[in-house]
Amino acid sequence: MKKNIIYIGVALIVGLLGGYLLFGGDASDRAANSKDNHDHTEEIASNQMWTCSMHPQIMQPEPGDCPLCGMDLIPAETGADGLSANEIKMTENAMALANIQTSVVGQGQMGKNSLKLSGKIKANEETNAVQVTYFAGRIEKLYVNSTGERVGTGQRLATIYSPELVAAQQELLTASSLKQSQPELYKAVRNKLKLWKLSEKQINAIEAAGKVQENFPVFATVSGTVTEKMVEEGDYLKLGQPLFKIANLNTVWAEFDAYENQLSSLKKGQNIKVTTNAYGNEVFDANVTFVDPLLNSATRTVVVRAVLKNKNDLFKPGMFVEGIIEGTQTRTENTISVPSTAVMWTGERSLVYVKTDPNEAIFEMREVLLGDANGDTYTILEGLKNGDVVVTNGTFTVDAAAQLQGKRSMMNAKGGKTTTGHEGHFGMQEDSSGENAGITDHSEMKERLQVSDKFKKQLKQVFDDYILLKDALVSDKGNDAQRAAKNIGENLAKVDMKLLKDEKAHNHWMTIQNELKKSANAIGSTSELTTQRGHFNHLSAHMISSVQLFGIDQEVYVEFCPMANDDKGAYWLSLEKEIRNPYYGAAMLKCGEVKATLH
Repeated sequence: MKKNIIYIGVALIVGLLGGYLLFGGDASDRAANSKDNHDHTEEIASNQMWTCSMHPQIMQPEPGDCPLCGMDLIPAETGADGLSANEIKMTENAMALANIQTSVVGQGQMGKNSLKLSGKIKANEETNAVQVTYFAGRIEKLYVNSTGERVGTGQRLATIYSPELVAAQQELLTASSLKQSQPELYKAVRNKLKLWKLSEKQINAIEAAGKVQENFPVFATVSGTVTEKMVEEGDYLKLGQPLFKIANLNTVWAEFDAYENQLSSLKKGQNIKVTTNAYGNEVFDANVTFVDPLLNSATRTVVVRAVLKNKNDLFKPGMFVEGIIEGTQTRTENTISVPSTAVMWTGERSLVYVKTDPNEAIFEMREVLLGDANGDTYTILEGLKNGDVVVTNGTFTVDAAAQLQGKRSMMNAKGGKTTTGHEGHFGMQEDSSGENAGITDHSEMKERLQVSDKFKKQLKQVFDDYILLKDALVSDKGNDAQRAAKNIGENLAKVDMKLLKDEKAHNHWMTIQNELKKSANAIGSTSELTTQRGHFNHLSAHMISSVQLFGIDQEVYVEFCPMANDDKGAYWLSLEKEIRNPYYGAAMLKCGEVKATLH
């Protein structure tokens, strides 16, 4: 038995030794070769990123738990889509929902060969008048008590007690009894009364009555509309003191602001077509009567004026108008122009999105150098060539999609996603308590444009309507959302672009206002919640941009739902930190997180 065990042990040792001699060398060589040729499996694993199925914006280099919901992270796609950091691919469904449209550069349809100007109606200063009193005294009675009242020549405006006029009337009565013996004295007294604008009829009436009139009437010397009331009953007046400002509104001025680079396209006598928000379907023809020879050094603009006939009082001073001057620039074959809706400004850079693949929805962000503005188009000096296809509608939506995918974008010049769940679009810094302390210094858009408090107040009204719309969607009330959207459109029309003295601020707002208006109109045209929420995504993107750029002097929270917009995520603004999701309402009221705090 012992011998058998020994034989078996020896045979086993011999077998192991033979196997090593036969196969050990090859295995060592294979190991060496494997080391020399790199283990791609290990390399891929080392580059593997991990994400959350519920919060796809989370990207971490190692497996673990989602910092938002605690779920296990899953392997993310390796990103082998063949796209550069400047490129983004969108689905056809997303393209249709956002109404993204493109145009080909250099085919003529991009420019309208016109110059568009914004302005206001003003009273015609050439027909303005100030009604004054020609004698000192105290106002006993006013017959015109408010601005806006119409007055006619000869209409009684007030009665005044004037000690001087009482004395002059007594002189008239005395001189009247002596007119045969002292005609020169009589004539001098009458002329004195005429200097106080008393008519021959009034003087004869005093003389015929034979007694002094203590309260004397003041009559209008011009016709028109009272634009300013400058006195009250009981006021004491000096000689020549104004009572009312009166404007004749049979004609009015339409005054427009033209930028310095538009001056070469302007001259007196040009036909200008004027439109207003009040009469959207009507176009009023006028001619340029004045181009200000002085440039406003603060706004870099000049005043361009046209005179409008104001039949039936259609035009009210203060009304916003737009003017279009056709044929202001001759285009050449080499001129490259794009609509203003295609261009995004970051404060220093001008960007467009170019469709790089004719068969797929792939877009590339490209920086361009702008030339002159011509109406609703811009000349491109560098960055585009004839034949390029650029996004002309939905540009900000494409950019928002790039931000969600961690690509380079208007807000995120470097691209990439953070590992804490905060997108490049709203990268955050945290204070010691872990709360969001504000927007980090990520992008050139961080610099807020300086605008007047009056403009902020007008923008705040639009924002307040936006919050009402958001709350209506949270409550699943389509009719309320529809009304709020209509209010947004009405208050957008009241925002005075002339308050924006900086050209960049003006251009930014023109683009944002146009996008806000389109989204608000789309929401206001239906009470169907799904459709409204689809457009609310686009509306929110531009509302966020406007608050970031201009500010409303109020703390506002930027909130984000990763499941909205077909799991691509969508943002909205709120006055409360508590999440109340407008994209799902009661179905998923608490889905989302605070991304940023705007001040």
